[in-house]
Amino acid sequence: MGTLWQNGTFFTLGDQNETVEAVYVVDGRIAAMGAKEQLLEQFKESITEIKDVAGGYVYPGFVDSHLHMIGHGEKLLRLDLSQATSSLEMEQWLTKKAQANEEEKWVIAEGWNEYNFPDEKIFTRYELDKISPHKPLYASRVCRHAALVNSEALMLAGITKETPNPQGGVIERDEQGEPTGYLMDTAVDLIKEVMPPVDRKYVYQALKLSVQDLLSHGITGGHTEDMNYYNGFSETLDVFQSLIHKEGFRFRTNFLIHHEQMDAMNKSGYGPGKLTDYLEIGSMKIFADGALGGRTARLSEPYSDDPENYGVFMHSEDAFKELVQKARDYQMPVAVHVIGDAALEQALDALEECPPVEGRDRLIHLQVARPELIERIKPLKVILDLQPRFVVTDFPWVEDRLGSERLASSFAWKTLLDEGLHCAGGSDAPIEPPGPLLGMHAALTRRHPDDKVHEGYLPEQKLSRYEAVQLFTSGSAYATGMEERRGKIALGFDADFTVLSHNLFTCDIEEYLTADVLMTIVDNTVMYEKEAR
Repeated sequence: MGTLWQNGTFFTLGDQNETVEAVYVVDGRIAAMGAKEQLLEQFKESITEIKDVAGGYVYPGFVDSHLHMIGHGEKLLRLDLSQATSSLEMEQWLTKKAQANEEEKWVIAEGWNEYNFPDEKIFTRYELDKISPHKPLYASRVCRHAALVNSEALMLAGITKETPNPQGGVIERDEQGEPTGYLMDTAVDLIKEVMPPVDRKYVYQALKLSVQDLLSHGITGGHTEDMNYYNGFSETLDVFQSLIHKEGFRFRTNFLIHHEQMDAMNKSGYGPGKLTDYLEIGSMKIFADGALGGRTARLSEPYSDDPENYGVFMHSEDAFKELVQKARDYQMPVAVHVIGDAALEQALDALEECPPVEGRDRLIHLQVARPELIERIKPLKVILDLQPRFVVTDFPWVEDRLGSERLASSFAWKTLLDEGLHCAGGSDAPIEPPGPLLGMHAALTRRHPDDKVHEGYLPEQKLSRYEAVQLFTSGSAYATGMEERRGKIALGFDADFTVLSHNLFTCDIEEYLTADVLMTIVDNTVMYEKEAR
Protein backbone atom coordinates (compact mmCIF):
# COMPACT_ATOMS: atom_id res chain seq x y z
CA MET A 1 0.00 0.00 0.00
CA GLY A 2 1.49 3.35 -1.00
CA THR A 3 1.13 7.00 -2.00
CA LEU A 4 1.48 8.46 -5.48
CA TRP A 5 2.75 12.06 -5.59
CA GLN A 6 1.87 13.66 -8.93
CA ASN A 7 1.02 16.81 -10.92
CA GLY A 8 4.42 18.42 -10.55
CA THR A 9 7.99 18.45 -11.81
CA PHE A 10 10.25 16.37 -9.59
CA PHE A 11 13.98 17.20 -9.74
CA THR A 12 15.92 14.09 -8.79
CA LEU A 13 19.29 15.92 -8.44
CA GLY A 14 20.91 12.78 -9.80
CA ASP A 15 21.64 15.16 -12.64
CA GLN A 16 20.84 18.85 -12.97
CA ASN A 17 18.32 18.31 -15.76
CA GLU A 18 16.83 14.99 -14.66
CA THR A 19 13.13 15.20 -13.78
CA VAL A 20 10.24 12.79 -13.38
CA GLU A 21 6.47 13.29 -13.46
CA ALA A 22 5.53 11.34 -10.37
CA VAL A 23 6.89 9.44 -7.37
CA TYR A 24 5.46 6.37 -5.66
CA VAL A 25 6.16 6.00 -1.93
CA VAL A 26 5.79 2.96 0.31
CA ASP A 27 6.45 3.09 4.07
CA GLY A 28 8.01 6.55 3.81
CA ARG A 29 10.53 5.65 1.12
CA ILE A 30 10.56 6.07 -2.64
CA ALA A 31 9.62 2.78 -4.30
CA ALA A 32 9.27 3.95 -7.90
CA MET A 33 9.41 7.10 -10.01
CA GLY A 34 8.70 8.02 -13.59
CA ALA A 35 5.76 8.87 -15.81
CA LYS A 36 2.48 9.33 -13.97
CA GLU A 37 0.37 7.06 -16.19
CA GLN A 38 3.00 4.34 -16.07
CA LEU A 39 3.07 4.37 -12.26
CA LEU A 40 -0.74 4.44 -12.07
CA GLU A 41 -0.92 1.35 -14.21
CA GLN A 42 1.99 -0.46 -12.57
CA PHE A 43 0.75 0.05 -9.00
CA LYS A 44 -3.02 0.32 -9.54
CA GLU A 45 -3.65 -2.47 -7.04
CA SER A 46 -1.52 -0.97 -4.26
CA ILE A 47 -1.95 2.81 -4.56
CA THR A 48 -4.08 3.85 -1.58
CA GLU A 49 -3.61 7.60 -1.84
CA ILE A 50 -2.89 10.09 -4.61
CA LYS A 51 -1.33 13.38 -3.55
CA ASP A 52 -1.34 16.44 -5.80
CA VAL A 53 1.53 18.96 -5.58
CA ALA A 54 -0.50 21.52 -7.52
CA GLY A 55 1.85 21.94 -10.46
CA GLY A 56 4.75 22.80 -8.19
CA TYR A 57 8.45 22.12 -8.60
CA VAL A 58 9.56 19.39 -6.23
CA TYR A 59 13.10 19.12 -4.81
CA PRO A 60 14.67 16.77 -2.28
CA GLY A 61 13.82 18.16 1.14
CA PHE A 62 15.97 21.19 1.99
CA VAL A 63 18.07 20.63 5.12
CA ASP A 64 19.90 23.31 7.09
CA SER A 65 23.30 21.85 7.91
CA HIS A 66 24.03 24.22 10.79
CA LEU A 67 21.63 26.16 12.97
CA HIS A 68 20.43 26.55 16.54
CA MET A 69 16.79 25.54 16.50
CA ILE A 70 15.82 26.67 19.99
CA GLY A 71 17.87 29.84 19.56
CA HIS A 72 15.92 30.58 16.39
CA GLY A 73 12.70 30.19 18.36
CA GLU A 74 14.05 32.54 21.03
CA LYS A 75 14.65 35.17 18.37
CA LEU A 76 10.99 34.86 17.38
CA LEU A 77 9.98 35.31 21.04
CA ARG A 78 12.33 38.14 22.02
CA LEU A 79 12.90 41.70 20.88
CA ASP A 80 14.70 41.34 17.55
CA LEU A 81 17.08 44.20 16.82
CA SER A 82 18.43 42.76 13.57
CA GLN A 83 16.17 45.01 11.47
CA ALA A 84 17.13 48.22 13.28
CA THR A 85 18.72 50.53 10.69
CA SER A 86 20.08 53.20 13.04
CA SER A 87 21.41 53.47 16.57
CA LEU A 88 18.47 55.78 17.35
CA GLU A 89 16.03 53.09 16.26
CA MET A 90 17.81 50.53 18.44
CA GLU A 91 17.66 52.93 21.37
CA GLN A 92 13.94 53.52 20.83
CA TRP A 93 13.15 49.81 20.60
CA LEU A 94 15.13 49.03 23.74
CA THR A 95 13.47 51.89 25.62
CA LYS A 96 10.02 50.65 24.63
CA LYS A 97 10.97 47.13 25.73
CA ALA A 98 12.33 48.37 29.07
CA GLN A 99 9.11 50.23 29.80
CA ALA A 100 6.72 47.59 28.48
CA ASN A 101 6.53 44.97 31.21
CA GLU A 102 7.33 45.77 34.81
CA GLU A 103 7.11 42.08 35.80
CA GLU A 104 10.07 41.09 33.63
CA LYS A 105 13.25 41.05 35.71
CA TRP A 106 15.61 41.62 32.76
CA VAL A 107 15.49 43.52 29.50
CA ILE A 108 16.64 41.02 26.86
CA ALA A 109 17.11 41.64 23.13
CA GLU A 110 18.83 39.95 20.19
CA GLY A 111 20.54 40.67 16.93
CA TRP A 112 21.91 44.25 16.91
CA ASN A 113 24.50 44.94 14.23
CA GLU A 114 26.43 48.20 14.31
CA TYR A 115 27.13 47.89 10.58
CA ASN A 116 23.42 48.46 9.93
CA PHE A 117 23.81 51.93 11.48
CA PRO A 118 25.22 54.94 9.58
CA ASP A 119 27.27 55.89 12.66
CA GLU A 120 28.30 52.25 13.42
CA LYS A 121 27.57 53.02 17.06
CA ILE A 122 28.24 50.48 19.83
CA PHE A 123 26.42 51.54 23.00
CA THR A 124 28.22 51.82 26.33
CA ARG A 125 26.96 50.66 29.70
CA TYR A 126 26.25 54.27 30.68
CA GLU A 127 23.99 54.82 27.68
CA LEU A 128 22.19 51.56 28.43
CA ASP A 129 21.81 52.69 32.06
CA LYS A 130 19.67 55.58 30.82
CA ILE A 131 17.50 53.16 28.84
CA SER A 132 17.13 50.73 31.74
CA PRO A 133 18.23 52.35 35.00
CA HIS A 134 16.80 49.76 37.37
CA LYS A 135 16.73 46.46 35.47
CA PRO A 136 19.71 44.57 34.07
CA LEU A 137 19.84 44.84 30.28
CA TYR A 138 21.35 42.24 27.94
CA ALA A 139 21.48 42.66 24.15
CA SER A 140 23.36 40.07 22.12
CA ARG A 141 25.07 41.02 18.87
CA VAL A 142 23.84 39.43 15.63
CA CYS A 143 26.77 36.96 15.70
CA ARG A 144 25.91 35.87 19.27
CA HIS A 145 29.62 36.08 20.04
CA ALA A 146 29.27 39.44 21.75
CA ALA A 147 26.77 41.29 23.91
CA LEU A 148 26.07 44.70 25.41
CA VAL A 149 25.04 44.99 29.05
CA ASN A 150 24.31 47.83 31.45
CA SER A 151 25.86 48.53 34.85
CA GLU A 152 23.19 46.57 36.69
CA ALA A 153 24.05 43.42 34.72
CA LEU A 154 27.79 43.93 35.28
CA MET A 155 27.19 44.31 39.01
CA LEU A 156 25.12 41.12 39.23
CA ALA A 157 27.88 39.22 37.39
CA GLY A 158 30.59 40.71 39.61
CA ILE A 159 32.46 42.16 36.62
CA THR A 160 34.66 45.04 37.74
CA LYS A 161 37.86 46.80 36.75
CA GLU A 162 39.81 43.99 38.43
CA THR A 163 38.04 41.11 36.62
CA PRO A 164 40.48 39.42 34.23
CA ASN A 165 39.53 38.36 30.73
CA PRO A 166 38.41 34.71 30.77
CA GLN A 167 40.09 32.18 28.46
CA GLY A 168 38.60 32.75 25.03
CA GLY A 169 36.87 36.02 25.96
CA VAL A 170 37.34 39.78 26.11
CA ILE A 171 35.92 42.38 28.50
CA GLU A 172 36.24 45.68 26.65
CA ARG A 173 37.54 48.49 28.88
CA ASP A 174 37.82 52.26 28.65
CA GLU A 175 40.98 54.30 29.14
CA GLN A 176 40.64 53.99 32.92
CA GLY A 177 40.33 50.20 32.69
CA GLU A 178 36.61 50.18 33.53
CA PRO A 179 34.37 47.71 31.67
CA THR A 180 32.42 49.50 28.94
CA GLY A 181 29.59 46.96 28.90
CA TYR A 182 30.78 45.33 25.66
CA LEU A 183 31.65 41.66 26.20
CA MET A 184 32.95 39.13 23.69
CA ASP A 185 32.77 35.34 23.48
CA THR A 186 33.34 33.57 26.83
CA ALA A 187 33.10 36.88 28.67
CA VAL A 188 29.41 36.84 27.73
CA ASP A 189 29.04 33.63 29.75
CA LEU A 190 29.80 35.59 32.92
CA ILE A 191 26.51 37.42 32.37
CA LYS A 192 24.56 34.35 31.29
CA GLU A 193 25.44 32.67 34.58
CA VAL A 194 23.41 35.26 36.52
CA MET A 195 20.51 35.63 34.10
CA PRO A 196 17.17 34.09 35.10
CA PRO A 197 17.09 30.40 34.16
CA VAL A 198 14.70 29.39 31.41
CA ASP A 199 12.04 26.82 32.26
CA ARG A 200 10.89 23.86 30.21
CA LYS A 201 7.71 25.60 29.08
CA TYR A 202 9.71 28.46 27.58
CA VAL A 203 12.12 26.10 25.79
CA TYR A 204 9.23 24.04 24.41
CA GLN A 205 7.50 27.18 23.14
CA ALA A 206 10.69 28.38 21.46
CA LEU A 207 11.30 25.02 19.79
CA LYS A 208 7.71 24.72 18.57
CA LEU A 209 7.79 28.21 17.04
CA SER A 210 11.14 27.39 15.44
CA VAL A 211 10.01 24.13 13.82
CA GLN A 212 6.81 25.73 12.52
CA ASP A 213 8.84 28.54 10.97
CA LEU A 214 11.48 26.23 9.50
CA LEU A 215 8.82 24.07 7.87
CA SER A 216 7.26 27.19 6.33
CA HIS A 217 10.63 27.86 4.65
CA GLY A 218 10.63 24.42 3.03
CA ILE A 219 13.11 22.97 5.51
CA THR A 220 12.57 19.28 6.26
CA GLY A 221 15.44 18.88 8.72
CA GLY A 222 18.27 20.59 10.52
CA HIS A 223 21.60 19.88 12.18
CA THR A 224 21.32 21.79 15.44
CA GLU A 225 23.48 22.70 18.42
CA ASP A 226 21.29 23.48 21.46
CA MET A 227 22.30 21.08 24.20
CA ASN A 228 24.39 23.34 26.43
CA TYR A 229 22.08 26.30 26.93
CA TYR A 230 18.66 25.13 28.10
CA ASN A 231 19.06 23.20 31.35
CA GLY A 232 21.33 20.51 30.03
CA PHE A 233 21.27 17.48 27.77
CA SER A 234 18.43 15.45 29.29
CA GLU A 235 15.86 18.23 29.54
CA THR A 236 16.66 19.61 26.10
CA LEU A 237 16.41 16.17 24.48
CA ASP A 238 13.11 15.58 26.30
CA VAL A 239 11.71 18.80 24.80
CA PHE A 240 12.63 17.63 21.29
CA GLN A 241 11.17 14.21 21.91
CA SER A 242 7.94 15.71 23.25
CA LEU A 243 7.47 17.99 20.25
CA ILE A 244 8.41 15.42 17.63
CA HIS A 245 6.68 12.38 19.06
CA LYS A 246 3.85 13.64 21.26
CA GLU A 247 2.68 16.51 19.03
CA GLY A 248 3.62 14.77 15.81
CA PHE A 249 5.98 17.37 14.34
CA ARG A 250 7.93 15.37 11.77
CA PHE A 251 11.29 17.07 11.33
CA ARG A 252 14.66 15.36 10.75
CA THR A 253 16.97 16.55 13.51
CA ASN A 254 20.66 15.79 13.87
CA PHE A 255 22.14 16.92 17.20
CA LEU A 256 25.59 18.43 17.64
CA ILE A 257 26.48 17.91 21.30
CA HIS A 258 28.48 20.69 22.98
CA HIS A 259 31.61 19.20 24.52
CA GLU A 260 30.49 20.24 28.02
CA GLN A 261 27.40 18.02 27.68
CA MET A 262 29.18 14.87 26.55
CA ASP A 263 29.40 13.31 29.99
CA ALA A 264 25.75 14.13 30.68
CA MET A 265 24.83 12.44 27.40
CA ASN A 266 26.74 9.34 28.40
CA LYS A 267 25.26 9.24 31.91
CA SER A 268 21.78 9.46 30.38
CA GLY A 269 22.51 6.31 28.41
CA TYR A 270 22.81 7.91 24.99
CA GLY A 271 25.48 7.79 22.34
CA PRO A 272 25.98 8.61 18.66
CA GLY A 273 23.52 7.36 16.08
CA LYS A 274 19.83 7.10 15.41
CA LEU A 275 17.43 7.66 18.31
CA THR A 276 14.19 7.62 16.28
CA ASP A 277 13.18 8.14 12.65
CA TYR A 278 13.47 11.89 13.25
CA LEU A 279 16.15 12.34 15.92
CA GLU A 280 19.81 11.34 15.81
CA ILE A 281 22.97 12.23 17.69
CA GLY A 282 25.79 13.30 15.40
CA SER A 283 29.00 15.09 16.37
CA MET A 284 30.62 16.68 19.39
CA LYS A 285 30.70 20.47 19.02
CA ILE A 286 33.86 22.44 19.82
CA PHE A 287 34.42 26.19 19.45
CA ALA A 288 37.95 26.91 18.24
CA ASP A 289 37.62 30.71 18.08
CA GLY A 290 35.15 33.58 17.99
CA ALA A 291 33.84 35.76 15.15
CA LEU A 292 35.16 38.38 12.76
CA GLY A 293 32.52 40.91 13.80
CA GLY A 294 33.93 41.26 17.31
CA ARG A 295 37.50 40.59 16.14
CA THR A 296 37.67 37.38 18.17
CA ALA A 297 38.14 34.99 15.24
CA ARG A 298 41.76 33.83 15.59
CA LEU A 299 43.98 34.92 12.69
CA SER A 300 47.58 34.04 11.88
CA GLU A 301 48.26 37.72 11.14
CA PRO A 302 46.70 40.64 13.06
CA TYR A 303 43.48 42.34 12.05
CA SER A 304 44.09 44.97 9.41
CA ASP A 305 41.90 47.45 11.31
CA ASP A 306 43.32 46.50 14.73
CA PRO A 307 47.05 45.75 14.29
CA GLU A 308 47.60 44.63 17.90
CA ASN A 309 44.80 42.06 17.79
CA TYR A 310 44.97 38.47 16.49
CA GLY A 311 41.65 37.31 17.96
CA VAL A 312 41.28 34.55 20.54
CA PHE A 313 41.68 30.81 20.82
CA MET A 314 38.90 29.23 22.86
CA HIS A 315 41.27 26.49 24.03
CA SER A 316 44.99 25.96 24.29
CA GLU A 317 46.51 23.59 21.75
CA ASP A 318 46.73 20.76 24.29
CA ALA A 319 43.21 21.35 25.62
CA PHE A 320 41.80 21.33 22.10
CA LYS A 321 43.48 18.02 21.30
CA GLU A 322 42.15 16.56 24.55
CA LEU A 323 38.62 17.50 23.50
CA VAL A 324 39.07 15.81 20.12
CA GLN A 325 40.36 12.70 21.87
CA LYS A 326 37.34 12.77 24.17
CA ALA A 327 35.07 12.63 21.14
CA ARG A 328 37.03 9.68 19.79
CA ASP A 329 36.66 7.91 23.13
CA TYR A 330 32.89 8.28 22.67
CA GLN A 331 33.20 6.99 19.08
CA MET A 332 32.05 10.37 17.75
CA PRO A 333 33.23 12.79 15.08
CA VAL A 334 33.73 16.45 15.98
CA ALA A 335 32.07 19.58 14.61
CA VAL A 336 34.46 22.51 15.01
CA HIS A 337 33.41 26.15 14.86
CA VAL A 338 36.39 27.65 13.05
CA ILE A 339 36.46 31.07 11.38
CA GLY A 340 40.04 32.39 11.46
CA ASP A 341 42.93 30.69 9.68
CA ALA A 342 44.96 30.24 12.88
CA ALA A 343 42.00 28.48 14.49
CA LEU A 344 41.67 26.32 11.38
CA GLU A 345 45.34 25.40 11.66
CA GLN A 346 44.85 24.41 15.31
CA ALA A 347 41.89 22.26 14.35
CA LEU A 348 43.73 20.56 11.49
CA ASP A 349 46.67 19.73 13.76
CA ALA A 350 44.30 17.87 16.08
CA LEU A 351 42.27 16.14 13.33
CA GLU A 352 45.42 14.91 11.58
CA GLU A 353 46.78 13.55 14.84
CA CYS A 354 43.50 11.97 15.90
CA PRO A 355 41.25 11.05 12.94
CA PRO A 356 37.61 9.99 13.46
CA VAL A 357 36.77 6.40 14.31
CA GLU A 358 33.20 6.76 13.03
CA GLY A 359 31.49 9.27 10.77
CA ARG A 360 32.87 12.47 9.30
CA ASP A 361 34.23 15.48 11.12
CA ARG A 362 32.86 18.94 10.35
CA LEU A 363 34.56 22.27 9.97
CA ILE A 364 31.90 24.92 10.48
CA HIS A 365 32.07 28.39 8.84
CA LEU A 366 35.67 28.22 7.52
CA GLN A 367 35.71 31.88 6.54
CA VAL A 368 39.47 32.43 6.32
CA ALA A 369 41.42 29.53 4.81
CA ARG A 370 44.92 29.93 3.42
CA PRO A 371 45.61 27.78 0.31
CA GLU A 372 48.05 25.52 2.15
CA LEU A 373 45.38 24.79 4.77
CA ILE A 374 42.92 23.78 2.06
CA GLU A 375 45.52 21.30 0.85
CA ARG A 376 45.68 19.84 4.36
CA ILE A 377 41.90 19.43 4.45
CA LYS A 378 41.75 17.30 1.29
CA PRO A 379 42.98 13.97 2.74
CA LEU A 380 40.82 14.28 5.84
CA LYS A 381 37.45 12.64 6.43
CA VAL A 382 35.66 15.94 6.78
CA ILE A 383 32.65 17.97 5.62
CA LEU A 384 32.65 21.76 5.39
CA ASP A 385 29.58 23.54 6.77
CA LEU A 386 29.14 26.83 4.89
CA GLN A 387 26.70 29.69 5.43
CA PRO A 388 26.40 31.60 2.13
CA ARG A 389 24.37 34.43 3.72
CA PHE A 390 27.45 35.53 5.67
CA VAL A 391 28.70 37.11 2.44
CA VAL A 392 25.60 39.33 2.44
CA THR A 393 25.95 40.52 6.02
CA ASP A 394 29.74 40.50 6.53
CA PHE A 395 30.74 42.48 3.43
CA PRO A 396 31.95 45.12 2.92
CA TRP A 397 33.18 45.61 6.51
CA VAL A 398 35.04 42.28 6.49
CA GLU A 399 37.41 43.82 3.94
CA ASP A 400 38.52 46.26 6.64
CA ARG A 401 39.11 43.37 9.05
CA LEU A 402 41.18 41.22 6.70
CA GLY A 403 42.69 43.56 4.12
CA SER A 404 42.90 42.87 0.39
CA GLU A 405 45.69 40.28 0.53
CA ARG A 406 43.78 37.81 2.73
CA LEU A 407 40.43 38.46 1.10
CA ALA A 408 41.09 36.20 -1.90
CA SER A 409 41.20 33.13 0.33
CA SER A 410 38.23 34.12 2.46
CA PHE A 411 34.56 33.15 2.04
CA ALA A 412 35.86 31.19 -0.95
CA TRP A 413 33.04 28.67 -1.40
CA LYS A 414 33.65 28.04 -5.12
CA THR A 415 37.33 27.34 -4.51
CA LEU A 416 36.45 24.75 -1.87
CA LEU A 417 34.06 22.94 -4.22
CA ASP A 418 36.49 23.12 -7.14
CA GLU A 419 39.16 21.54 -4.92
CA GLY A 420 36.86 18.54 -4.54
CA LEU A 421 35.86 19.18 -0.93
CA HIS A 422 32.42 18.18 0.31
CA CYS A 423 30.33 21.16 1.39
CA ALA A 424 26.95 21.54 3.05
CA GLY A 425 24.76 24.62 3.34
CA GLY A 426 23.22 26.18 6.41
CA SER A 427 22.10 29.47 7.89
CA ASP A 428 23.45 29.46 11.45
CA ALA A 429 19.98 30.73 12.43
CA PRO A 430 19.25 32.77 14.47
CA ILE A 431 22.43 34.52 13.28
CA GLU A 432 21.02 34.62 9.74
CA PRO A 433 17.43 34.03 8.58
CA PRO A 434 16.84 30.33 7.95
CA GLY A 435 15.39 30.40 4.42
CA PRO A 436 17.45 28.14 2.11
CA LEU A 437 16.36 30.24 -0.88
CA LEU A 438 18.03 33.25 0.74
CA GLY A 439 21.18 31.18 1.17
CA MET A 440 21.08 30.00 -2.42
CA HIS A 441 20.56 33.55 -3.69
CA ALA A 442 23.59 34.66 -1.67
CA ALA A 443 25.68 31.81 -3.09
CA LEU A 444 24.67 32.79 -6.63
CA THR A 445 25.00 36.58 -6.38
CA ARG A 446 27.31 37.24 -3.39
CA ARG A 447 25.59 40.58 -2.75
CA HIS A 448 22.76 42.05 -0.72
CA PRO A 449 19.34 41.30 -2.25
CA ASP A 450 18.50 45.02 -2.37
CA ASP A 451 21.61 45.89 -4.39
CA LYS A 452 20.70 44.73 -7.89
CA VAL A 453 23.67 46.31 -9.69
CA HIS A 454 26.56 45.11 -7.50
CA GLU A 455 28.68 42.50 -9.29
CA GLY A 456 29.06 40.57 -6.04
CA TYR A 457 31.85 40.39 -3.48
CA LEU A 458 34.62 38.18 -4.88
CA PRO A 459 32.41 37.38 -7.89
CA GLU A 460 34.69 34.58 -9.02
CA GLN A 461 33.42 32.66 -5.99
CA LYS A 462 29.80 32.57 -7.19
CA LEU A 463 28.30 29.08 -7.32
CA SER A 464 26.22 27.57 -10.10
CA ARG A 465 22.52 26.97 -9.47
CA TYR A 466 23.08 23.24 -9.24
CA GLU A 467 25.90 23.70 -6.71
CA ALA A 468 23.78 26.08 -4.62
CA VAL A 469 20.83 23.67 -4.47
CA GLN A 470 23.13 20.76 -3.69
CA LEU A 471 24.49 22.55 -0.61
CA PHE A 472 21.08 22.28 1.06
CA THR A 473 20.21 18.80 -0.23
CA SER A 474 22.88 16.23 -1.03
CA GLY A 475 25.53 18.25 0.80
CA SER A 476 23.60 18.23 4.07
CA ALA A 477 22.87 14.52 3.62
CA TYR A 478 26.58 13.78 3.17
CA ALA A 479 27.37 15.66 6.37
CA THR A 480 25.48 13.04 8.42
CA GLY A 481 26.48 10.00 6.37
CA MET A 482 22.99 9.79 4.84
CA GLU A 483 23.95 10.33 1.22
CA GLU A 484 22.43 6.96 0.26
CA ARG A 485 19.15 7.81 1.98
CA ARG A 486 18.52 11.55 1.68
CA GLY A 487 19.42 14.53 -0.49
CA LYS A 488 18.06 13.17 -3.78
CA ILE A 489 14.80 11.91 -5.20
CA ALA A 490 15.89 8.34 -5.88
CA LEU A 491 14.82 4.76 -5.27
CA GLY A 492 15.04 3.81 -1.61
CA PHE A 493 15.40 7.42 -0.44
CA ASP A 494 13.23 9.02 2.22
CA ALA A 495 10.10 10.75 1.00
CA ASP A 496 11.16 14.24 2.13
CA PHE A 497 10.25 16.91 -0.43
CA THR A 498 10.26 20.69 -0.73
CA VAL A 499 7.66 21.97 -3.23
CA LEU A 500 8.22 25.44 -4.68
CA SER A 501 6.37 27.72 -7.06
CA HIS A 502 9.47 28.21 -9.23
CA ASN A 503 11.97 26.20 -11.24
CA LEU A 504 15.25 27.14 -9.56
CA PHE A 505 17.26 26.10 -12.61
CA THR A 506 15.52 28.38 -15.12
CA CYS A 507 13.83 31.23 -13.21
CA ASP A 508 15.36 34.68 -12.85
CA ILE A 509 17.83 34.61 -9.96
CA GLU A 510 15.94 37.42 -8.23
CA GLU A 511 12.89 35.15 -8.12
CA TYR A 512 14.67 33.01 -5.53
CA LEU A 513 13.66 35.82 -3.15
CA THR A 514 9.97 35.73 -4.07
CA ALA A 515 9.35 32.04 -4.77
CA ASP A 516 6.67 30.50 -2.57
CA VAL A 517 7.05 27.33 -0.57
CA LEU A 518 3.90 25.47 -1.57
CA MET A 519 4.40 22.37 0.56
CA THR A 520 6.96 20.85 2.92
CA ILE A 521 6.73 17.07 3.07
CA VAL A 522 8.54 14.99 5.68
CA ASP A 523 8.32 11.21 5.74
CA ASN A 524 5.52 11.19 3.14
CA THR A 525 3.49 13.61 5.31
CA VAL A 526 2.56 17.20 4.49
CA MET A 527 3.92 19.21 7.41
CA TYR A 528 3.34 22.63 5.85
CA GLU A 529 1.08 23.85 3.07
CA LYS A 530 0.95 27.45 1.89
CA GLU A 531 -2.84 27.71 2.03
CA ALA A 532 -2.78 26.67 5.68
CA ARG A 533 -0.52 29.57 6.73
